[in-house]
Amino acid sequence: MLAFTTLSLLYLRYFSIVLIALCSFMVGFDLMDNASELPNSANLVLIYIMYKYFYAIDMMLPISLIFAIIASLVELVRSNALAAYYALGYSKSRIMAPFLSVAGLLIVIYIALHATNFARSNEFANNLRETSQFIRPTSNLFFTHEGSYIYFGNLYPLSKRAEDIRIFRFEKGTLKEALSAKEAVYDNGYWNIKKAHLIRPPEGFDLKALGITTEAKENLKVLRDFKPKILDQVYEGKANFTIGDGLDALELLENQNVDVAKITSAMYRIFITPWFAPILMVLFFTYAPVSARFLNLSFFSFGAILVTLIVWGVLFMLGELSNNKTLIPEMGIIAPIILLCCVMLWRLGNPLRRVRVKSRQN
Repeated sequence: MLAFTTLSLLYLRYFSIVLIALCSFMVGFDLMDNASELPNSANLVLIYIMYKYFYAIDMMLPISLIFAIIASLVELVRSNALAAYYALGYSKSRIMAPFLSVAGLLIVIYIALHATNFARSNEFANNLRETSQFIRPTSNLFFTHEGSYIYFGNLYPLSKRAEDIRIFRFEKGTLKEALSAKEAVYDNGYWNIKKAHLIRPPEGFDLKALGITTEAKENLKVLRDFKPKILDQVYEGKANFTIGDGLDALELLENQNVDVAKITSAMYRIFITPWFAPILMVLFFTYAPVSARFLNLSFFSFGAILVTLIVWGVLFMLGELSNNKTLIPEMGIIAPIILLCCVMLWRLGNPLRRVRVKSRQN
């Protein structure tokens, strides 16, 4: 138990140092690049910096987990603490358990944070820089729902309000009615329209048939469960979903003939991509020398950092290709993690095979 606590605290110390350093570096460069565009209000600038730190944590936490294990291994090897643990009868799995336990807990917290607006921190920061508002209205929104075509002139997600609404309902490719309204408010799962103007075209082209009919409507409820956040994010092509919004969008749009690849990709990146960190942690641990005499620690740490950056960059690139629908999410996000996991299992199996071969020879 003492060894578990000692190793956990060692890992947490290096993780905190690395994460703070990387986030500060990222936010500092952003401030230098966008200083002239920031609002004049000191309060808004502080809020902007806070959201940028949240975004930096979102980007850098998985890679910080790996850098922290590299730093921890270098210290353990350099101080001969790793050799001492082996001499006391600790196995590799027992030594690795504190690092993986802490990393797993941090990843679970990291995923849980995406159920909040933490996932949209970069969007909020950019909105503050450009308009001095957290969420700016979305204009000229056009989408489909249950065979109808809907147009919103302006959508205000925070106030759950839309202006200049047009709804065109079709049946078998024929326009049946067109509804227009100045304003709609989302409440109790529906978009509520107080006053609307309804136009119905003639049923056929018979000159004796009834022509265009118009009708005033009041207190209409339309677009069930189409939340403002779903409209704002899905149809604007944004990929920074919270977990709740993403799951709601998938449930709502699965039968609407709407491509949900971007939503699926966002969910995979939240739940699956961060787990590449523990996989690389295990891989690097299998390559760590027992003593500094057996391997150049500078070479080991440089190689581990280089491999981490390459893997992280490839995963990020594949994730962006999945977001842009160039690759299907399963190939761009899930397949690379499975491949890394197979490499880890192969690496873990190699020492076992060597031990079996040596025992047979003896």
